[in-house]
Amino acid sequence: MPVSVAVSVASPPSLPRVARSPPPPPRHSARVRHRLASCRWVNFSSHPLDSGRFEHLSSRCSITNTDVQYDHVATDDEALSEKSVIEAECPVPVVHLKPEILESDSSSLLTERDFVDNLLTALPVLSVEEQNALAAIPAHPAGLYAMYASCLTGNLVEQLWNFAWPSAIALLHPSLLPVAVMGFIAKLAIIAGGPLVGKLMDSFPRLPAYNFLNTLQAAAQLLSAAMIIRAHSIPSTSASAVILRPWFIVLVLAGAVERLCGIALGVAMERDWVVLLAGVNRPIALAQANAIINRIDLLCEIAGASLFGILLAKYDPVTCLKSAAGLMICSLPVTVFLTWLTNKLSTGVLDRPKSLHNCCKSCNGVTVNENDSIAGVGVDAIKLGWKEYIQQPVLPASLAYVLLYFNVVLAPGSLMTAFLTQRGLNPSVIGGFSGLCAVMGVAATFVSANLVNRLGILKAGAAGLIFQASLLTIAVAVYWSGSLSQQYPLLFFLSLIVLSRLGHMSYDVVGAQILQTGIPSSKANLIGTTEVSVASLAESVMLGVAIVVNDSSHFGILAMLSLVSVVGAAWMFCRWLLNPTDEQRSLFAFDFQ
Repeated sequence: MPVSVAVSVASPPSLPRVARSPPPPPRHSARVRHRLASCRWVNFSSHPLDSGRFEHLSSRCSITNTDVQYDHVATDDEALSEKSVIEAECPVPVVHLKPEILESDSSSLLTERDFVDNLLTALPVLSVEEQNALAAIPAHPAGLYAMYASCLTGNLVEQLWNFAWPSAIALLHPSLLPVAVMGFIAKLAIIAGGPLVGKLMDSFPRLPAYNFLNTLQAAAQLLSAAMIIRAHSIPSTSASAVILRPWFIVLVLAGAVERLCGIALGVAMERDWVVLLAGVNRPIALAQANAIINRIDLLCEIAGASLFGILLAKYDPVTCLKSAAGLMICSLPVTVFLTWLTNKLSTGVLDRPKSLHNCCKSCNGVTVNENDSIAGVGVDAIKLGWKEYIQQPVLPASLAYVLLYFNVVLAPGSLMTAFLTQRGLNPSVIGGFSGLCAVMGVAATFVSANLVNRLGILKAGAAGLIFQASLLTIAVAVYWSGSLSQQYPLLFFLSLIVLSRLGHMSYDVVGAQILQTGIPSSKANLIGTTEVSVASLAESVMLGVAIVVNDSSHFGILAMLSLVSVVGAAWMFCRWLLNPTDEQRSLFAFDFQ
């Protein structure tokens, strides 16, 4: 009786198994007859067989869907002769089987198949409550805590320096021109160099790239502090003469490098590392991790400004800058150690490759040749960054985030401070306004995690945008009512802006999680830095408009432009939410349960 079997002799783990389909040999009662059909594999490595069962084995082979006839069993001499005949006709390895193998192992194979079927049908299915509980547990909680400590150390020094350098420069000359020039050059550096730095970070391992940028940022900060200390030791001149001094040119270049490194480090931490440590398939845990990172950033902003302000009130600027430089030097090895500890406590999750192409010279469409110039590579990286940014699956959420950067008036900042000062408002009230906005940012980190838990990621983002747009609409209506000359309407106007920061910062946290979920880790740094470049471009455009209409009587025009950008962000996001694509449903399956 002919029996159809498929035979495969397992090869060593280092060598792949290859199924061959040789041409059919001449018919013989002891030969093997082939049929063109589906290939079924039987791996003898999982069934320990006695080596004596295989009398003759030419090589590793796979014979698919064969019929073996048992009307004649070849003897050893016949097998040897048949082997030579077959090898002459076809260079295909042949396996000679003893018939008792099929009789003895068929029942065991069937039994194991039944066992696998029963095992698959017996797998437990988690309930909705159990799924929600699992979604709130980070994948690597110990690694997350080490990352929080590293984030705290790095952000404290960075926020202290962000407050220190403009304060120290402002003491050199009463003009705002030096600070404005430094800020403008830093924006240009982010716009032009952001995609290139992101591309380079995606092409190198995480830990070496992160530590290198940390070291480069600290070196740029120390160089900037040295230049400002040098400036305080020479006589002051006019503002136009200051920007032409060699020390100021070095300061501008060092400041641009420092800002570019800071942006790249923030993107790597917030778009890549936290996703690996919290788990991209654990939305509640990821939302809580994002909230804690934003909370740390806001607290470091308050603490850094307060610390340097206290030092500046007691000591001269040179002493304060030397203290800040000492803090930078001490914090660098601590940050590097905490980065190493983060990877160790997370069982090396940060060592995972970002892409299969990372080991190649060509990655994601950019080929790096030795003869290519830095400018050519930079232009290619910028083009690739914009291409990947436009093609990302969560583009509407990112564009909504960028549109919020057009709101430079209805938010705490230099323009709002100037407007309130010209209105004759008490400086303590202006300081209280900025402080309350920061408090709302901290509160938003708590609210956003609860919103994600109750509404899901997408609806939580929509809630934050709608809340902000509604309050700012009322605030602009109060402004155009012409009653801001009175104290209570002005305070009501400021209160609406303070409350709107709750929605703004909620979307800032939730929007980051949406982008973390939708962007693969192999492109996280490239797309993230490109997004920051686009946001910086949007902010620069609004600052340019503010320079053109610089009179305080035109504040209403700037307020309307800011409101339109916020309303447009809410409309774009809600439209994307109401018309989900199949890819959107796949990425955010937790929201569509």
